[in-house]
Amino acid sequence: MRILLVVYDNDSYIHWFPQGLAYIAAVLRKDGYDVEIYNQDVHHYPDEHLTSYLDQNKFDIIGVSIIAGYYQYKKLLDISAAIENSKQRPEHFIIGGHGPSPEPEYFLRKTNADAAVIGEGEETVLELFEAFANHQSLEDIKGIAYRNGQDVLTNPRRELIKDIDSIPLPAYDLFPMEHYRLLRMPNCSHSDFIMPLLSGRGCTFTCNFCYRLDKGFRPRSSQAIVEEIKYLKKEFNITYIAFSDELLMSSKQRTIEICEAFLKADLNIKWDCNGRLNYATPDVLSMMKRAGCVFINYGIEAYDNDVLKKMKKALTIRQIDKGIDETLASGISPGLNMLFGHIGDNKDTLTAAVDFLIKHDDGAQMRTIRPVTPYPGSPLYDHAIEKGLIKDIEDFYENKHLNSDLFAANFTQLSEDELYLELTRANIRLIENYFENKKQSMAKQTRELYSTRDASFRGFRQS
Repeated sequence: MRILLVVYDNDSYIHWFPQGLAYIAAVLRKDGYDVEIYNQDVHHYPDEHLTSYLDQNKFDIIGVSIIAGYYQYKKLLDISAAIENSKQRPEHFIIGGHGPSPEPEYFLRKTNADAAVIGEGEETVLELFEAFANHQSLEDIKGIAYRNGQDVLTNPRRELIKDIDSIPLPAYDLFPMEHYRLLRMPNCSHSDFIMPLLSGRGCTFTCNFCYRLDKGFRPRSSQAIVEEIKYLKKEFNITYIAFSDELLMSSKQRTIEICEAFLKADLNIKWDCNGRLNYATPDVLSMMKRAGCVFINYGIEAYDNDVLKKMKKALTIRQIDKGIDETLASGISPGLNMLFGHIGDNKDTLTAAVDFLIKHDDGAQMRTIRPVTPYPGSPLYDHAIEKGLIKDIEDFYENKHLNSDLFAANFTQLSEDELYLELTRANIRLIENYFENKKQSMAKQTRELYSTRDASFRGFRQS
């Protein structure tokens, strides 16, 4: 069977490597399928190009995976229309990813896809595609929703893969790695080649705005991570790893174990990760620094203990202050993520968040504050439904979640106009602070260049 996996274009200059599809491609190819990747992202093909491509090339199955964003939702609808317009639509059209997984019935009706893979897909697609090949019923395949005539049926969820080291490495060779490795991340050099990598799946925490459906945390072995990094260095000259899973810093012990493995293997590679301030202690951070870590992206989200509690962040202002100070002291840049508009937020909590961001800005990234979004699948979405702030998933995608920088629901006591006015003022402060610091830094660099006659200077480069 010939399978086409579509990587949608999200209008980025350099696109994030499509890890989910690359894992799916790997397991399908290992099982004997003929897998091809359609890179709409790299080439910025219009949707009509996909229609023409399908007219000229025969496939048995086409698959698309998206996350739960407003842009991705619209792209999926456009891609679905492009598939339907083809003169030889593949016999089976499959969708998957975080977007369709919480309410797959809705997405199947909107896209006219034949089946939706719910959650983790590596084992599910093998059973599903085997059933397609043998013209078998789909009723016993766990982890899918599917069309049955005019009806949409949803099967029970599939158990999670316990040993994720058993999953083949992503099928990197099927993708244009020369493009994806040009990704830029904090504290990289102009000559770095960067690639995302998973250190595990899941998260040990339960923030109420997170739409992750799979419970618990399943780490990869340190040795498996090391071997994948060695492969990426050898085959694609990767010099910087962007750990993309929800939480590399799942515990102090786990973090130190990974760092020790990196040092023992003498990887000599830069890396960043998502982290938790609960574990940002001097001993852990020192080890991370020695192992090559240059940036830790922290999900702080609020600088108010009451709001943090309502978010179920399992984090306090004291932990935030101490952890960020320790991170900066270690020589690692912290990513300072903040949200606004959660239950309990007000003008004072927003001001506190802005003051905190400005105080700890080290220039590694420009940080603004975005509205909290109640994505389907999250407890916050259920709360929005219960309070009548969102009617249903169609209301969310068609009327409320129109842009990630606009509010999909108002959980505060402020009016909508007040919400936007306060967020405008907050983000203007942050933007002005960032560029003022950049201006001062460039002015200092200029003075030092000419006062010392620094012959190693390489010019004023925009990064």
